[in-house]
Amino acid sequence: MPFTQFHVPTIDISPYVEGGTEESRRDVAADLDCACSTIGFMSVTGHGIPDDVIAGLGLAIDGFFALPPEEKASYIMPPEVNRGYTAPRSESLSLSLGLESATRTNDFFEAFNVGTGDGVPNVWPAVAEFESAVNLYFEHAARVARTLTRIFADALGVDEGFFDRITDNSLDTFRMNNYALPPHQSVPQAPARPGEIELGEPDGMGEHTDYGIVTVLWADRVAGLQVLGSDVRWHDVSPAENALLINLGDLTARLTNDRWMSTLHRVRPPIVDGSIVRRRSAAFFHDGNLNATISPLDSCIELGEPVHYEPVTVAEHIEAKLAGSRGGRANTTATREAARVRAAVGSGAGGTTR
Repeated sequence: MPFTQFHVPTIDISPYVEGGTEESRRDVAADLDCACSTIGFMSVTGHGIPDDVIAGLGLAIDGFFALPPEEKASYIMPPEVNRGYTAPRSESLSLSLGLESATRTNDFFEAFNVGTGDGVPNVWPAVAEFESAVNLYFEHAARVARTLTRIFADALGVDEGFFDRITDNSLDTFRMNNYALPPHQSVPQAPARPGEIELGEPDGMGEHTDYGIVTVLWADRVAGLQVLGSDVRWHDVSPAENALLINLGDLTARLTNDRWMSTLHRVRPPIVDGSIVRRRSAAFFHDGNLNATISPLDSCIELGEPVHYEPVTVAEHIEAKLAGSRGGRANTTATREAARVRAAVGSGAGGTTR
């Protein structure tokens, strides 16, 4: 079904999880194709992750972020190692787009990362059942990501093994986020219009696109996440009840020559009744094999349409993005995404439309 206005659709993927009919899978693939072509975000239900697994993840997140700051700091890793603890104000996601002036100060969030696919060992905090709960959720999120790439193959009309060949040793990173402005703090520099915070004021997480193939996001149903729509306005987004939020990364935009969208998004300080409240999220980034070369599929290049991207390996692309967000060096390769942020700022679209 077409999505003609800004609307994050909810798509039931259970026909791919539970063995649906060919017709029901075809309907799911068609809805996903429409969402990926027009918005780049969707909520998915029927994902099959048990409630107790999600509850266990929430307890693990709470247990770690409740530790004293000095204990959390003991898990900080060097910027080039995408593992362990990230303290508040130590990253700037907008630099992954090369936008040095987009966020005047680094982002107001703290995070903890684990992952696979790059040979880097994980660091596990001394929090009861943290490792087991996170690993269990990680396995389920990985399954959901691979289910989604099977749907991608059907929607794009490529052979069903296409994504398996570039993700069989995938770089997968799982980032647990805690938005770290103190709860109940008043909103800084209260904006002129309700709900609007202009670019450059304190960010939960700055403007960015995700880096890889697909992101599977669990999040509290608390305001904060915003998506840049085709109207060049920022829109509030929250997952449907019992749903996961799904969005595409840059590598999928490259594969499809921008037929599908790697949508810009950000997190504003979570605000309820003028005060900041706590918000948690956990993003599973399915990024593909480091040695896989990504270039636009012939089937996604319309007759007479230019090829928007040169071939790049997953490793080269991820390294350039992380050098910005974690290393503080502006990424000079993200020209298409950066232009979209500048267009939004130039239009005065600093806040949300509801």
